[in-house]
Amino acid sequence: MTWEQLDDDQRREVERQMDVIRRGVAEIVPEDELKAKVVNAVATGKPLKVKLGLDPSAPDIHIGHTVVLHKLRQFQQLGHDVQLIIGDFTGRIGDPTGKSETRKQLSEDDVKRNAQTYQRQIYKLLDPAKTTVYYNSEWLGPMSFADVVTLSAKVTVARMLERDDFTKRYQSGQPISIHEFFYPLMQGYDSVALESDVELGGTDQKFNLLMGRTLQKEYGKAAQATIMTPLIEGLDGVHKMSKSLGNYIGIDEEPNEIYGKSMSVPDELMLKYYELATDIGLEELQSLRSAIADGSTHPRDAKMALARTFVRIYHGEEAAAAAEQHFIAVFQKRALPDDIQEAALQASDLEEGRIGILKLLTILGLQASSSEAKRSVQQGAVRINEEKIDDWSAEIAPADGDIIQVGKRKFAKVVLR
Repeated sequence: MTWEQLDDDQRREVERQMDVIRRGVAEIVPEDELKAKVVNAVATGKPLKVKLGLDPSAPDIHIGHTVVLHKLRQFQQLGHDVQLIIGDFTGRIGDPTGKSETRKQLSEDDVKRNAQTYQRQIYKLLDPAKTTVYYNSEWLGPMSFADVVTLSAKVTVARMLERDDFTKRYQSGQPISIHEFFYPLMQGYDSVALESDVELGGTDQKFNLLMGRTLQKEYGKAAQATIMTPLIEGLDGVHKMSKSLGNYIGIDEEPNEIYGKSMSVPDELMLKYYELATDIGLEELQSLRSAIADGSTHPRDAKMALARTFVRIYHGEEAAAAAEQHFIAVFQKRALPDDIQEAALQASDLEEGRIGILKLLTILGLQASSSEAKRSVQQGAVRINEEKIDDWSAEIAPADGDIIQVGKRKFAKVVLR
């Protein structure tokens, strides 16, 4: 079916879908082929098969990961089907994208455990009824060595070295293991096995996404269109959102934590977060952009609405309202929260009644490690009974009922045992 064969209503529907699909997208390769696929889907009523591959090397999803998930959700709302591929086989290799060295391979148990956590979080956004989950070990595991040789013969070493990270490592004399070349081949073969119409991924996945097109053609199948979504900067406003950098908002975090972190989003990034990581409509987004520009909406109010939206999406309306009230009470009115959790401190943890501040923060569960605690002290984020602690080597004499605070959202009330 071609554009010319569509009636007026079908043409309007195609244009509507393309407007939604283009929203917040960095690149579509090639857009004319994607539109032709949408034309056929609208004309025949047969939904597109839209693929996203997940390498479950880390189980926690943050707002940066949800950019592509929101795009998948939009496809579902347009009536299309999602192919969610858990890379339980490829995950044992690890995608070297952006890495300067070979990534540590995961065990099969690690991959399965992370995959289960991934699925639970992903369904906070995706419709399970329109999502089919696959494990690529289903088709990659049974391949014989002859099959692997046939697959590898489809692509040259020169083509592999077009990947920027491989090129840099090769030129600097850093090792590249042969098995790393198989990651893009296997990801591309996923598209062959499932006959995907469209594949989504971040801009850092461009080489792998295009490999799917290449291999589909090599195996005599229709080539998928590829859609690349932008990478979103984290709370520091500079680096890509990353848990290791601490500049992230995790979708599984507590409502108060999500809300408070969202209030730290830099003003200049706020509209980008709205566009890429929320379910705001196109008209509403444009109205908000105009209102902020002309001063009729204060950036603080828009940011509070963003924080409320994130909590609503991942925890529901009631939790969003409660998190907002908590933020207003604690931070805007500068009051301590009423429901501070008690944390036990054992006498055996003290030496002559004193304890190092870093050790105290980790024992109370306010920080995951001494290094994290040290950074928080150096950043002026640690308070005891609302008094700032500036010296990370300080020895504290804690008392029963002391309120220990890290940042704007973490509190503990000391209970001496």
